[in-house]
Amino acid sequence: MGNAHLHAIHVHPVKAVRGQAPREAVVEPWGLAGDRRWMLIDDGGKVVTQRQQPRLAQAAAELLPGGGVRLSAPGMEPLTVPVPGSVGTVPVQVFRDKVEAVPAEDDSAHAWCSAFLGVGARLVFMDDPATRRPVDPEYARPGDTVSFADGFPLLLTTTASLDALNTLIAQGDHADEGPLPMNRFRPNVVVTGTDAWAEDDWSRLAVGEVTFRVAKPCGRCVVTTTEQSSGERGREPLYSLGRHRRLGGKLVFGQNLVPLSGGTIRVGDPVTILE
Repeated sequence: MGNAHLHAIHVHPVKAVRGQAPREAVVEPWGLAGDRRWMLIDDGGKVVTQRQQPRLAQAAAELLPGGGVRLSAPGMEPLTVPVPGSVGTVPVQVFRDKVEAVPAEDDSAHAWCSAFLGVGARLVFMDDPATRRPVDPEYARPGDTVSFADGFPLLLTTTASLDALNTLIAQGDHADEGPLPMNRFRPNVVVTGTDAWAEDDWSRLAVGEVTFRVAKPCGRCVVTTTEQSSGERGREPLYSLGRHRRLGGKLVFGQNLVPLSGGTIRVGDPVTILE
C-alpha cells in the first residue's frame, strides 16, 4: 500500500449524466463540490436515472462557476442553466427519500430534458445539502448528509479491482463484453497502487490530508451494464459480480465514503489506510 495514490477524480454535476474528471476537487461534508447537486425528475416528482433512461449516458453536464451547468447531448443545442433563485421548493422522491428541491427557473431546461428523453422531465437543484437529505441512518453518524447521489457522499473504486473483475469477465460466458472501463461504475475517486479487493477491508482512510470513513460496500445495479457512450446494455458486469462478488445479497464493487474532514484532494495525492 506504500504506492497507493489517487488516480482519478470524477464529478457528476447532474445525477445520471456524464460528468467531468478534474485534477482536483473540494471535499464538502455531503460530497465533492458540485457533485450531483442537480437531477431529473419525472412528472410525478420521482428521480430519473439511467435505470429507467439509459439514453442519459449520452448527455453531458459541465459545472459552471457559481454552480450552474451547461447541458449537451447528441442532436441537441447546448443549454446553460443557472442556479435557481428564491422560487420555492417542490417535493421530490430520490428512491426511498423524500427531499425538497428547487426547480430550474427557466422552462427551457425542462423542455430541453423532455425533448432529449422523449418523455416529460424536469431539472431540479439541491439548494442546501447541509439540511435537505440525511444519509441512511443505519450507516450514518449524527449530521451526515448527502447530495442527490444514490446514498452516500462519495464512491471509491480501485484500478486493481477493476483489473481483477475484467479478468473474471474474460473467463466467463460474456467475455466479448469486456474489458469494461471504470466509467461503468460512476465513481468519485479512483485509487491505484493497491491489491485487488483491498478496499473491502478498509474502514478509515486519508486522501492527501482529507480523511474519510468507509460506510459500506456499494451494491451495483443495472446502470453498470450500460455502455456510457452509446447507452446500450449488456450482461456484464452484473453477471460476473453475481458469480464472484455477492455479499449480503448485493452484487458489490467499490466502497461508499463519508468525509470526516474537509479540504482539497488532487490527482496524485497519497492514499493512506488508517484503519
